[in-house]
Amino acid sequence: MSPSPLPAVHRSTTYVEAGAWTRGLLNKVPQVTVVFWVVKILSTTVGETAADFLNENVGLGLSATTALMALLLAAVLIVQLSATRYVPWIYWLAVVLISVVGTLFSDNLVDNLGVSLWTTTAIFAAGLVVSFLAWYRSEKTLSIHTIVTRRREAYYWLTILFTFALGTSAGDLVAEKLAVGYLPSALVFGAVIAAITAAFYGLRANAVVAFWAAYIVTRPFGASMGDFLTASTKDGGLGIGTNGTSALFLAIIVACVVWFTVRQRQGDRLPATA
Repeated sequence: MSPSPLPAVHRSTTYVEAGAWTRGLLNKVPQVTVVFWVVKILSTTVGETAADFLNENVGLGLSATTALMALLLAAVLIVQLSATRYVPWIYWLAVVLISVVGTLFSDNLVDNLGVSLWTTTAIFAAGLVVSFLAWYRSEKTLSIHTIVTRRREAYYWLTILFTFALGTSAGDLVAEKLAVGYLPSALVFGAVIAAITAAFYGLRANAVVAFWAAYIVTRPFGASMGDFLTASTKDGGLGIGTNGTSALFLAIIVACVVWFTVRQRQGDRLPATA
């Protein structure tokens, strides 16, 4: 699903303004293809399983794990924001880490502070709306094909953080609080994604709205799938565990990032077009 047609190479799109945060850059977001959505969903699942692994298996505790991963995410985002173009490994590392941190933010509120899932879902939903409104008021667009200034990219990553945190809370709310179960929850969110896709391709729904709707819903879908794969059989899961699931999905993500990098380098060798 793509908000608007994109050329195969990202080097031609620029937006020039004055100032450090509004200086023109090459578009910092990859093409939205089927592989984009596959890696995005795998990243959401890894965010769920990796957060559980670090918190429970490594024994750091929820607060220490959150602080450590937030610092690591901040460091990677500094590298990402400093780049002048889309670099696959930096971009997708940021996505995976922001998925982990979004999960931990939600878990901290619920498990450490005793905030209900209803409340955290409402808080993160409100934060997401505010992020969208601030972004649109400042830039007059929410299209990911115009992430060509650092200010726009800052809005982009803030919005993504809220989508991951919201998705974690919403996924847990449906699967656990409402007792729907992990697999049925994944099927419900999967059906919503299918409906958005049908609306985009069949009914020509607004491309930007369809993209962000799908982006938001893929998070609880991935979170529910992650819980289903890792939870014990007595809790309604497959009992695969966080170690195996995280390792497998990370390996697939790395393979896809290598493929993205090769494709980008092949594109860079193409002659420039007017």
